[in-house]
Amino acid sequence: MTENNLEQSTHRRGFLGMLASGAAALGLTALVSPLQLNAQQKKGGEKPMQAAMPKSEADMWFDKVKGKHRVVFDATRPNDVMPFAWPKVFLMTNNATGSPEADCGVVVVLRHDGIPYAFQDKMWEKYNFGELFKAADVGPGFQAADAKTATKTRNPFWNSKHGDFAVPGIGVVDIGIKDLQANGVMFCVCNAAMTVYSAIAAGNMNMKPEDVYKEWKENVIPGIQVVPSGVWAVGRAQEHKCAYIFAG
Repeated sequence: MTENNLEQSTHRRGFLGMLASGAAALGLTALVSPLQLNAQQKKGGEKPMQAAMPKSEADMWFDKVKGKHRVVFDATRPNDVMPFAWPKVFLMTNNATGSPEADCGVVVVLRHDGIPYAFQDKMWEKYNFGELFKAADVGPGFQAADAKTATKTRNPFWNSKHGDFAVPGIGVVDIGIKDLQANGVMFCVCNAAMTVYSAIAAGNMNMKPEDVYKEWKENVIPGIQVVPSGVWAVGRAQEHKCAYIFAG
């Protein structure tokens, strides 16, 4: 090694060591280990061992996607019955062509303005989700007697009853979230959007953002997985071989 290279190597080790010490002093422990390993590698030449990061709860949830025919429905806003009717149509038409539900993996990502459908009824009433998310209008496929007022007090796709939904030419279809979950459809909701919109709702109602966020999270419909972000979930779904379908 030339004198110039030796000097550069010494300076580099010193710089990395200072970074590691500074990070530790500031409490940035996540930075310390990689920096120390890098400095150690440069000094002694030994190859650092990378510890395997444990899978997140959301990643483990995506490992449950099964079946030969896999799709992800990307629901970015209220879009009539489509984020719920299309998964049902996918399952029905696969079954009609010889592929039962067990052969199908279906994920619905509720993100951006589509997140209100992930919450139980009392959140719709308390925070006026129908207005906040412009979800007040549900089209002619929604057949319940209280069609005009449902979104003012409840999630129209939660606790629905047989006969609430009908498709012209097909008839009654059960496309409530509970019905679809029973068919194997997996739902997740964007935590980033929950964070932003709960803060907006808090501002509108003179409440603390952390309190509203906590209440929203506690009232996510059972079985719906909270994921770091909707775009993260769409990416993970495709990594798990789900074909992409935009649902509004």
